[in-house]
Amino acid sequence: MQRIGAEEEFHLLDAESGLLVPRARAALALLPGPGFTRELHRSVVESNSGVHDTLEGLYADLAASRRRLDAAVSSLGLAAAAAGTVPLACVAHGDVTPEPRYRHMTDEYRQVADEQLICSAQVHVDVPDRDTAVRAMCLVAPWLPPLLALSASSPFWLGTDTGYASWRTMLWQRWPTAGPAGCHRDAAEYDATIEELVRSGVITDAGMVYYDVRPSAHQDTLELRICDACPRAETVVLIAGLFRALVQEACVRLARREAPACDGHHEWLRAAAWRAARSGLEGPLVDPVTRRAVPARAALHGMLARLRPALEACGDWETVLELLDRALSEGSAAHRLRRAAEDGGLSAAVRLMVADTRGAGSGGRVSRPPERATPESSSAARPGSERGEHVEAQEAGPGTPTAR
Repeated sequence: MQRIGAEEEFHLLDAESGLLVPRARAALALLPGPGFTRELHRSVVESNSGVHDTLEGLYADLAASRRRLDAAVSSLGLAAAAAGTVPLACVAHGDVTPEPRYRHMTDEYRQVADEQLICSAQVHVDVPDRDTAVRAMCLVAPWLPPLLALSASSPFWLGTDTGYASWRTMLWQRWPTAGPAGCHRDAAEYDATIEELVRSGVITDAGMVYYDVRPSAHQDTLELRICDACPRAETVVLIAGLFRALVQEACVRLARREAPACDGHHEWLRAAAWRAARSGLEGPLVDPVTRRAVPARAALHGMLARLRPALEACGDWETVLELLDRALSEGSAAHRLRRAAEDGGLSAAVRLMVADTRGAGSGGRVSRPPERATPESSSAARPGSERGEHVEAQEAGPGTPTAR
């Protein structure tokens, strides 16, 4: 069974006004040891999970990290919010973490970097080797937009409703290497492509490759990168379960040499991601098989049916089924935040975002059915354990993970 891990990014807000504030340094000073780190902007803190065999273990880890973060920032008069964007923020040039890498990025990319006031959630899944990771990207890519729709949590930007469920996606796609990864024969071909991008001078290193999915530079994992940060930890767990099943299925097909040859047409993937960012769970998505517009519920139910063998093999079927039913019933975070804003203004949306991040409004937790009481691996026996072993040495820029 492939193990999983996740990174979550959190906005730091003034607890009274709900405004985004550059207080990451003060927050991190109260969070010593591995598990939390800085990001491009001083208003963001990133949390790195341990490595887990089960979704229940991942959930316990994420929930524990959120509690630690909440306790730390509350003592500073702050609140943490896991969402693609926050409703109340101001853009300022150069308000970044004071490191040479980040200074270079703001000088080079200017307003794109200045407006990188966004947060994402990333998931890593074990793969046998780097060649498998690269080849699996092509197989999982059509199914990533529905995962984006599940995560959509950023309808507001600079005090206005954008009309999108994930405005973070629109901001993110302005980076030169964001979007679909394309297909490559093996790791050598993929690495040559990245080296060519670096030689072009458009990016400075491989850490600035911001594809929707990519192989880790330091571990044998495939990394999901398309998703908004999620107010509810349960949503991250749902996405992790579905992504693990996608990777599991892809690895099996590759091992059996059943994977079809890629037709080379990836334009529709960017269009499908736009559709998911626009609609969330409340409108149509592009069906990954037919490439036609279908209701989000139909696209996700089709995905669930396709992945059932892989979900059962991982022991995740019951948990994913329950979490997906709940997500479709209650709607996307973007939908729930809009309803809060309609009733009580943007401050009500901020309060809901913070409450969900704390776990106060999740409406449930991830539970393990009795027949699946499989013990965690030794490396993930307790929430947050052994995190330091999985931290990558290289800072990778905005929204990029440091765990695993």
